[in-house]
Amino acid sequence: MIPIARPDIGEDEVAAVSDVLRSGMLAQGKRVAELEARWADYCGAKHAIATSNGTLALMAIFAGIGLLPGDQVITVSHTFAATANAILSTGAMPVFVDIEPDTYLIDAARIEAAITPRTRAIVPVHLFGLVADMDMITALADRHGLIVVEDACQAHGATFRGRRAGSFGHGAFSLYATKNLTTGEGGFITTNDDRLADWLRLYRNQGMRARYQFEMLGYNYRMTDLNAAIGLVQLAKLDRNTARRQEIAADYDRAFADLPVRTPVTPDGRTHVFHQYILDVGPERDAIVAELRDAGVGADIYYPIPVHRQPYIMERGLHADLPMTDAAAARTLALPMFPGLSQAEQATVVGAVRTAVLRHAGAAVETVA
Repeated sequence: MIPIARPDIGEDEVAAVSDVLRSGMLAQGKRVAELEARWADYCGAKHAIATSNGTLALMAIFAGIGLLPGDQVITVSHTFAATANAILSTGAMPVFVDIEPDTYLIDAARIEAAITPRTRAIVPVHLFGLVADMDMITALADRHGLIVVEDACQAHGATFRGRRAGSFGHGAFSLYATKNLTTGEGGFITTNDDRLADWLRLYRNQGMRARYQFEMLGYNYRMTDLNAAIGLVQLAKLDRNTARRQEIAADYDRAFADLPVRTPVTPDGRTHVFHQYILDVGPERDAIVAELRDAGVGADIYYPIPVHRQPYIMERGLHADLPMTDAAAARTLALPMFPGLSQAEQATVVGAVRTAVLRHAGAAVETVA
């Protein structure tokens, strides 16, 4: 089976972890500090704060900006559940806005209608490696006095008009095993707010600035030096791996140009880093996925049940009419996408996709409007 993802881990990562093990300094230390400095510089942000995963990065930001029960946060349902879960962890409530049918990102033109006196923040999700329309989003936030929190967990290095994801508001990144940049498990927060950065460093360290002197209620959200050692090696090859992902995506685009499918869209002024390569294959999606898997291609679905249709969300009365989100959940699939995908593996994927799609071409993809 050709997997949907395969981490790019080699001897350099093994050596880096071994060095940390031999040093005897395993907890948050010099390597975490170095990784934070390098990531802040890479993103063009003033601060980067490492955490033990991306969900906790979001949770820490929402705690740090002071979300309270009764507050509302505008975001999308077409995302991994952690986006909404982190909002709910504060007692605040997500307000779901529909997505654009071609980028699968928050439809910024729909945000203003969702703003109420209880709205505190806007959380665009830079899904699959593409940055949302941050010009519109930041303009709306500025006009209404709202905070922007970027869920950039899948967008390491992606840009909008020359600026990287995580540099527009307070950014959260995941460093999970299959992400474009991994530490095995881990996360980053990026921010230009000095006060918030200081608060977050205390919060993720049990509220301690000095040992056993607790300045506030905090928790253990720390990253280890073992994780950071992997991350430093990964960061050094991120640009190379991003270029390879973009090359694979371009090959897919050319291979599927004559098929009744919709390939990924990259609007002008943005770069796509292709955490996932998403195809809209139409209403026969499930049959096509099953056929691909039978052919040894690890196709997957992101995400088959939108967040607004999950039982624990519906039980909270968080209803939303999101036709574009529902369509994406029913019609799209993801193909294997990772830097180590060989030409032979990609040829197998392409052949299987062409066979499966043409077999089901009677239910060809339709334009969603």
